[in-house]
Parts: sequence; structure tokens; C-alpha cells
Amino acid sequence: MSTTDATHVTASYHPAEVERKWQQRWDEQGTNAWTAERLRSADKPFYNLMMFPYPSAEGLHVGNIYAFTGADIFGRFKRLQGHQVFEPIGFDAFGIHSENFALKQGINPMELIPRNVERFTKQLRRVGLMYDWDHTVDTTRPEYYKWTQWIFLQLYKAGLAEKKEAPVNWCPSCNTVLANEQVIGGLCERCDTPVEMRFLSQWFFKITNYAGRLLENLKTLDWSDTTRKAQENWIGRSEGAELQFPIARPKVADDRHASVEIQAEKPVIRVFTTRPDTVFGATYMVLAPEHPLVEQVTTEAQRAAVDEYRRQASAQDLVTRKKTDKTKTGVWTGGYAVNPATKQEVPVWIADYVLMEYGTGAIMAVPGHDERDFEFARQFDLPIVRVVAGEGDDGDTPLDQAYTGPGRLVNSGRFDGMEVVEAKRAATGWLAEMGLGEQRINYRLHDWTISRQRYWGPPIPILYCDACGIVPVPEDQLPVELPFINDYKPDASGISPLARHEEWYRTTCPSCGGEARRETDVSDTFLDSAWYFLRYPSTDHDAVPFDPQITKRWLPVDSYIGGNEHAVLHLLYARFVTMALKDMGHIHFEEPFTRFRAHGLIVKEGSKMSKSRGNVVVPDAYIADWGADTFRMYLMFLGPYQEGGDFRDSGLTGPYNFLTRLWDSVLTSVDRPLDAAVEQKMHATIKKVTEDLEALSYNTAVAAMMEYLNVVRAGGRTPERAAVEPLVTLVAPFAPHMAEELWERLGRGGSVFDEARWPSFDAEKAVADTVEFVVQVNGKVRARMQMARGIPEAEARDAALADEHVQRWIEGKQVRKTIFVPDRLLNLVVG
Repeated sequence: MSTTDATHVTASYHPAEVERKWQQRWDEQGTNAWTAERLRSADKPFYNLMMFPYPSAEGLHVGNIYAFTGADIFGRFKRLQGHQVFEPIGFDAFGIHSENFALKQGINPMELIPRNVERFTKQLRRVGLMYDWDHTVDTTRPEYYKWTQWIFLQLYKAGLAEKKEAPVNWCPSCNTVLANEQVIGGLCERCDTPVEMRFLSQWFFKITNYAGRLLENLKTLDWSDTTRKAQENWIGRSEGAELQFPIARPKVADDRHASVEIQAEKPVIRVFTTRPDTVFGATYMVLAPEHPLVEQVTTEAQRAAVDEYRRQASAQDLVTRKKTDKTKTGVWTGGYAVNPATKQEVPVWIADYVLMEYGTGAIMAVPGHDERDFEFARQFDLPIVRVVAGEGDDGDTPLDQAYTGPGRLVNSGRFDGMEVVEAKRAATGWLAEMGLGEQRINYRLHDWTISRQRYWGPPIPILYCDACGIVPVPEDQLPVELPFINDYKPDASGISPLARHEEWYRTTCPSCGGEARRETDVSDTFLDSAWYFLRYPSTDHDAVPFDPQITKRWLPVDSYIGGNEHAVLHLLYARFVTMALKDMGHIHFEEPFTRFRAHGLIVKEGSKMSKSRGNVVVPDAYIADWGADTFRMYLMFLGPYQEGGDFRDSGLTGPYNFLTRLWDSVLTSVDRPLDAAVEQKMHATIKKVTEDLEALSYNTAVAAMMEYLNVVRAGGRTPERAAVEPLVTLVAPFAPHMAEELWERLGRGGSVFDEARWPSFDAEKAVADTVEFVVQVNGKVRARMQMARGIPEAEARDAALADEHVQRWIEGKQVRKTIFVPDRLLNLVVG
């Protein structure tokens, strides 16, 4: 490629020259930049956002560029439609991804990550994305995480942040807590180390307070169906009842079959069940090994067995414990509870498949009608009682498997004969009258653990004072800056590396003036990204996290594009933080992203890209050889944007040739009236590309433009200027550098994205006057013919019979029947 001065471009298409020229001009003229005044006065704002990257590798790969390019195309399209588009970018630079990369490189993250950010910035600039580089965020900068800490304090003041001890997933290699979503098959997603469970004192956000709203609002969001479904399942609403099983104690110590009596103080085991109608079939109970009542219900004879089982359970991660296909294990506590419906004693067991994070940490086991309970009962020879009978079943036949279908109640006292749906309400009401039950709604969602026992993150702005207890850092003392330390590597103690530095964590209590200790845990990186979209328009405002006037004009985000792997992490957390800030009066809206679309994934020649396979595509060399415009267009041509595609080096030739032909067509175009066939195809193409870009169907939009250019140049004809001008605008979102250059060469001033407007189409002219008919003889295709749209059957038949290709197959035969599909098909049945 030529390397002439960026202000001059030769007649032939040289991508490097064109792209260097226009990237330089965009920067010099502030083509994509926004001032605070413009942000406040925009009359047709459109906030176009993509998920910002982790700078946790040596550079961006093709999957990143694929995601960013697709989002950028949509933003440029909206700009050409007359919207004032704000398209920012930043770096999610804190967190375990970046810290682990630094540990692998042996370089302190405070030194390495800024280098990575610089490298990522250069790559992103080379792609020609429409970013406002004056409004970037970097989550590791004190001017950003000052406000992350401020948000923590607002949630704390609102009673939505609390510190408590809870079971967590612990990776003994990464030496930190993991969310359930970060545990794959019992292994840490980052290092494949077996994950264990620990009890740690952690900071939590009470996202469960918002479970109902988070679920209900999904109905109103214009989001990808897969994303909404993932959140629905994760929040997991269940209607049922909370029942109370009084604890009993054996009259004869340590005898499993001894009679029981209810303890005088009447402690109860509370269970949540979606099937209160089956309470008469509850023949045993199961507590989570961590349940606080285990100690109370366990007899001395069973204590050693119970303690050993609890130790084994704690060595497992929470995700593995939830698996339904594993062999059931458990141990009897030696204790009993009383079934509130039958008044009979039932043994109390502990088992690892019951977890404290769901429901109450205890279940009533109904083996006759729950597959998991049935398997457990068979394993440990526990009673199985049928209390629901299906149609045609008298209810007396022994069960050889759990019955989970509809039916009527049997062996259920006063409720015998009642249908299941009715019995659920009736049984709950009956137990409520006795003070042993009440109707409840439960959610699978559990509170968000934000504490991380690592170095690379924003310090949690909390102090501990012996006299005052927990004390929030005063807002005027923010940010609590992360210090530079050399011994930042985490260890197995479960204590943050910051706890090794007394000079940092020892401080003065702002309430009493006495000695105080800083919180040494840092916050989860998902808190950094749960609000970054609020900061972008206000990065030049130091006194507030988000300017009220600008925020009201631009938020919520109009279009958000990112990976569906964040459906139940980032997207859910961002929704929670937004709702909470709205409730506290800080913002005017409660859903952050009006429209969200999940992009697909790129593979390399049929295989998933990975460093071990050596097939990771780094974009730099491709862009250097082919140009950013060709690379962008090829990525979008691979397949449906929301599904992904297969990257093959040979595929870049097609988009490059198309752009070269477009370049030549514009430079050689002449002023003359449009040919009728070209005019029809032009309107059809504008209609097709417009509709496809709205739907993110980029691959078919590219195909339509290629097809149109073929018509414009058919038979070596010289293109009309009026035919190629609209194509320059249509291609601009995909190939912005070339579009800018061709716009200028057409004698137009300014940027194509400011001065041009998305071309309109005439719906009537977009419809072709002719259509292709498939002509069959006895069901086999014998010809394809262009016929007038709407042609009657008789005329179509005559035209087909006159065709020489068709005549060969009907010669000497009689047409006995004609099958006619208007504007599509004609089948001649001959014999």
C-alpha cells in the first residue's frame, strides 16, 4: 500500500492512505466529539453504547472487533438518519481478569494495565469506530472509582448494603470468591481449579429486595429473547407456601425409632414449598449442612457423622451441589420434626443438595412426588407415601417412581379427592389457621456478593471503629485511593493483600476521632460496570458522578450491544443499581438500556478460537494488509450478526473487490438519467438495506449492496452518478473511511455523516416490474423465465410453452394439467 501524505489520496483505491487521512481529519475537526454545551442542547439525542472491554490481554482479538463494529454500524446508521449520536468507549480495567494477566506477566497491574489501555486504544482507533475520545472512562482511575465508592455509600445509606457471613465459592488458585456463574463443572472458569465452599464475612448488596421489579420489568424491555429468558430463569419466581415443622426430641436418646415429643420451647424448621398440597406425603426433612438448626437437632450419637459430612460438603462448590444428576448423599442427624399435617414424627437429615441460599435452607421431602426426594428415599430406605393419584389410579398401587403429574389428593385426610390446584390453596389456608403456614412468593435470586479478597479493585469505603462500629467514609474524603504495593499477590488466607499494609489501613475514625481500620476487601468489578454508562456523558464534570441536565437528556441508553454471557451478571446488576438510584432520587429512570441485542460469536475455520489451538485472529495484520473498511465489511458479511460466523482468510477478497469496484464506479460515473432497471433496483436496495440495518441483519444488507452494484455495472456499462451517490451513503456505516473520501470526491463538503442523509425510497418503485418464474415439467425444473409481475395463468402458460427449453420436454406430449403459483411457479403436467 502507498504511504503518501494523509491529506492527499491517489486515484486508485489505497485503503491505508484513505483511512489515515480520514482518521486524522476526524481527530482534528472533532467530527465525533461532544462538548458539554452540545450534550445539553441536543434536540434529537441517540445514545449508542457497546460493552466496554477488559484490557486483560496483550490486545484486542477479532471477536472484540466484531462486536464493536456491529454496534458502530448501527450508531452511524442512526446518525445518517438525522439523530445526534453519542457513542463513547472506555475500559473495564479493574478486576480479576486484569489482575491475573498482570500476575502471569509478573508486572504490577498498576504499571501493566495502563499500557494495555494504551494498546487497546490504538487498535480501536485503527478500526475507524465513531467514538468520542473526549468522553472515555477507565475504571482504575481515581476520578472514576471515586464515584463507584460514592454509589456504594448511597446503597449503604439506603439499607441495601450489609456485611454478613455466608457460604461462597472459593477458588484456592485465584484466592478469591467466585460468583455461581463463574464456576463451570465445579471448576474455576479462569484457571480450571476445583472450587470449594467457604464461610466468609462479606459485603452484600440486597438485590433480592428488587427481585419482583426486576422480573416484572422484563416484559417491557426491547431485548434479545435469549437474554430476557436468562434473567427470568435466574430470578426464578416461585409461588408457594412457607410451612413450619416443629422440632421434636427423642424420649430415648440416640434411638432412631424412639417415640418423640415436641420440645417445650417449640423451635421450628421453616420450609418453602411450591407443593403445599403434598404435605401429607412429607416423610422426612432435609437441612442444608450449614443450616443453623443442625447443631440443635443433632443427637450426640450422630454428631461425629454429621460433623464429618459437613466437612465434606464444605469442600464442594455451590454449583456442583446444585446438580440434579449426581448420586445423592446425606446423613441422619438423629433428630426429628413433626409433620404439621399428619402430626407424625419425621426424621431430619442433612444433605449437600440443599443450600442455604435458596428458600429457607430446609425442605420437606415428599418422595412420592419429587424425583430427587424419591431417589434419596430409595438410597436410605425412607418411607414413600403416595398423596396424589392420576386419572384411573385408585392411589393404592406402590410407586416405582415419583409421580409428578396432575391428579387428585389421596391419603391426605380432609383433602382427599380434591384436585391439586385447589388443594394447594386449601392446605395452605388450613395450616395458616393453625399458625403453621402462610402463602409466600420465593425467588431463586440471591444477594450480590461484592467483596473480593484481591488487590486490583476499588477499596470499599468503610471503616471499622471499636467505639462506633461500622462507619462509612465521608463523601468529602473520597476517593479512598488504592495504594501501590509490591506484594499484591493474593494468598489462601481469604484476607486481602491490603490487610498486609498497616500504614494504609490504619486511620482515624471520622465520628469519634479514635483509631479505626479500613475495609481491606475491594469491590467486585461488576460494580464498576453497573453504572459506567451514567458516567460517559459527564466525564468532564468532577463535582458530580452524572450531570442532572445531561443525564435527563441522554439517558436511558437507546441501543446497547454486547455479549449474552453477561445476561445474569452485568446486565442484571446494572438494572438493580439503576433502580436503586432512581428510588433514591438521583436519576429519573429505572431501566438503563431501552434496547439490548446480543451479538454472536466468531470461530476460525470451523473451530473455536483459543491460544492453545493457535487460531486466535489478531486484527492488526489484516487491517494493515486489507484496510479497516474491508475488515469491517467482511466481519459483517460472515453471517447473521446475532449468531456469528466462521472467519476464513480467503473471505476478505470479496468485500475488498466490492469496495474497489465501488471506488471505480464513483470516480467514473457520469451525469445522465437513470436507466429504468437500475432505478427500480436502487429503490429496492435502499428499502432492503434500511430494513436490514434496523434489524442488525448486516450480512444480507452487504449482499444487497453487492447485488445492486452488479446491476449498476452490468455489461460493462458506465454507472450513472445518481445511481452511485445513494450507494456511497448506504455503505458509509460499514466503510466509513471510503464513504468520506467518495463523498468529498463527489464535490460535497463536510463529513458524509453530518451533511448526507440516509436515502429514501419509493415503495412502488422498489417493486420489480418482472419476477422470475420457475417452470417445471412433471415437477422437475426445466426453465427459469422473467415474466411480468401479476401475469395471469393463461399468459404465463403461453409464455412457457413458447420457450425452447420447455418445448424440448413436452414435444409430442399433451399438457393435461397446469399448476400455477402467482409470480413464482408454473408446473406443466404432461403425458
